[in-house]
Amino acid sequence: MKGIYMICEIGQAHEGSVAMAHAYIDAVAQSGVNAIKFQVHIADAESSIYEPFRNPFSFPDLTRMAYWRRMEFTKEQWIGLKRHCEYYQLDFIPSTFSVAAVTMLENMGVSRFKIASGEVENFLMLDRIARLGKEMILSSGMSSPDELDETIAFLRRYNCPLSILQCTTSYPTQPDQWGINVIHEFKNRYQLPVGFSDHSGDVFACLAAAASGADLLEFHVTFDKRMPGPDTSSSLTVDQVFQLARGVRAIESAFQNPVDKADNAHFQKLKVQFGKSLAINKSLEKGHVISIEDLESKKPAGHGIEAKRFAEILGSKLRENITQWDFLTANHI
Repeated sequence: MKGIYMICEIGQAHEGSVAMAHAYIDAVAQSGVNAIKFQVHIADAESSIYEPFRNPFSFPDLTRMAYWRRMEFTKEQWIGLKRHCEYYQLDFIPSTFSVAAVTMLENMGVSRFKIASGEVENFLMLDRIARLGKEMILSSGMSSPDELDETIAFLRRYNCPLSILQCTTSYPTQPDQWGINVIHEFKNRYQLPVGFSDHSGDVFACLAAAASGADLLEFHVTFDKRMPGPDTSSSLTVDQVFQLARGVRAIESAFQNPVDKADNAHFQKLKVQFGKSLAINKSLEKGHVISIEDLESKKPAGHGIEAKRFAEILGSKLRENITQWDFLTANHI
C-alpha cells in the first residue's frame, strides 16, 4: 500500500436499498479515499433466531436475523456495486460473516477482505479466505493480545498478506477509548501494517492515528446522523469524509517532506524584516553612560547594533547627542 490507505465503510448505511448503496459510492468517490467497504450478509448462514440486537435501533425488524435478511443483496447486485467502485478506481472491500458469503464473492475478483472484530476467531471462514490467497485486514475490537496472537499465527501458515487495525468496540468511541498508543504496540508485536478503525463519529481520531503512523484508516459514513442503523452515531457525514481525507493527505505530505531546520537561508530576508536593532528610548546627551533603562529594540535589523548584543554596550559612553527612538549604532559609542 502506498501512503495511508483510507477505507470508507458504507456498511449497512444503505438500509437494504441497493440504489442507496450506489448513491453512497457516488457521494464519497471524489473525496480522496482509496476503498469502499460493504458488509456482505447472508442471514441464514451467519445468524439465527437466537441472536439478540446489539442495541434497539431497528423498529421495522422484529429480530436481528430479520434485519440481516433485509441487508442482503444478490450476487448480481454485489457485482454491480463492485463495478461502480472500479469506475471511480476505488477498491471494493467486503466484510464477510460466513463461509457462504466468501463463496459467493469467490469469483468476483475481490483482492482483499476485511475481517470484523467478531469474526477474528472464526477460523472456519478465515481458512476459506486464506486458501484463496486473499489479503485480510483484521479488526481487533474485541480481541485480547493472546487471541490476536493465535489468529495471526493461524493465518501466517497460509502466507497470505495481513494487516491489523486498532479498534474499540464502543459506539461512539470516546477519546479516552481510542487507543492510539496500540498502533505502535501492534507494529512492534506483529511486524505488520497497522491501522485504525474508527467509531468516534468525528474526524479527530483518524487524524490522530494518521499523525501517529497508521498505515490504514477505516471509518463509517452516513448521509445524515439522524438516519436509522446501528453505526449512524459513530459515522462521519459525507462532508466530514472529505474533510478527513484532506487532513490525512496533508499529514501524509508532512511526513514525506521532512524539514531541515539547519537550512534557513530562505528566511534571511524575513530575518532582516522582523529582526530588531537597538534604539534609545529617551533623548540623551553626549557623555551619558548607557544603562539598560535607556534601551529599546526596533525593526528592522541592520539599522543599529543587534538587539542580542545589548549587554555589550551597557556602561558605554555616548560620543554624541542622540534623539529619542533613534537607532543606536557603533558610531554613537
